[in-house]
Amino acid sequence: MRVGIGWGAGCIVAVGVVCAASVAFAGEPRYPNKPVRVVVPFTPGSATDVIARMLAPRLAERWGQQVVVDNRPSAGGTVAGGIVAGAPPDGHTLLMASSVFAGSAALYPKLPYDTLRDFTGVTQIGSTPMVIGTAPAGGIKTLRELIALAQQKPGQINFASSGIGSGTHVGGELFKLSAGIDVVHVPYKGTPEALNDTIAGRIHFVVTSIVPAVPLVRGGRLTGLAVTTRERAPTLPDVPTVAEAALPGFNYEGWYGLIAPARTPPAVIKKLSDDVGVVLRAADIVERLAAQGAVAKPTTPAEFDRMVRDEIVIRGKVLKASGATAE
Repeated sequence: MRVGIGWGAGCIVAVGVVCAASVAFAGEPRYPNKPVRVVVPFTPGSATDVIARMLAPRLAERWGQQVVVDNRPSAGGTVAGGIVAGAPPDGHTLLMASSVFAGSAALYPKLPYDTLRDFTGVTQIGSTPMVIGTAPAGGIKTLRELIALAQQKPGQINFASSGIGSGTHVGGELFKLSAGIDVVHVPYKGTPEALNDTIAGRIHFVVTSIVPAVPLVRGGRLTGLAVTTRERAPTLPDVPTVAEAALPGFNYEGWYGLIAPARTPPAVIKKLSDDVGVVLRAADIVERLAAQGAVAKPTTPAEFDRMVRDEIVIRGKVLKASGATAE
């Protein structure tokens, strides 16, 4: 699964800078001419945060300005979205968006912004499989066993996600619908909290990005029951796909990308997109993303706009069919 030019005190870390030349655009201020703030809708350690912190020092080096990662987890990412929507449209405040951006647009009846009017896309950054996992102590070893348990105990099995409307929430709801099971969604402020409670046995299973799941599965702290994409993840080759394990045809992936306030000058958007693309094509960044199960996918702003608009529609259908609400 997968908006447009014209969409119309967290943990803050400043990344060190190496001097580099800024580019000036005719009739416009040089960009960037001050620190760039990247607002992350989730807690430190979440997949979105990990990827933002991976890119920040490279962009800082390229721009000769600090790149500050600002974690603002709350309300399915809408707090972070509101901060960026209300920021000056000059490219110095950006949203490190993920699938939650599209999910929130479909889920929340009232938002502190207009999703289709108040933002403009910069570029997709990458995509990742989701992992369905459970605590080893629970004794569930396969996805079929989890489905069977849920069928035996309707409404008594719960699953954790990184928040209402998040990509992991939508992935869990799609799994629930596809398997025909009645399980209860438990939203968390971020991925680390959801994983911790699953590992501790307070949650039956979790749907999570593969990025933070890989070391836990490899270390034996989390049992990977399945990945949600059509093909197995190279970083977890022994974990079957959902389609292989139980539900033929199942396919779902999460995505990440950069979003700016609407009315940000097109020249700034293009520079942002081009520079992020250069960083994402660097061999070591490709390798670091791949090592965590993510695939680098830089796009043009227009391509990213179209993808997110489509995602809003698709995720809206899943959430409506599941009966999920923002309550």
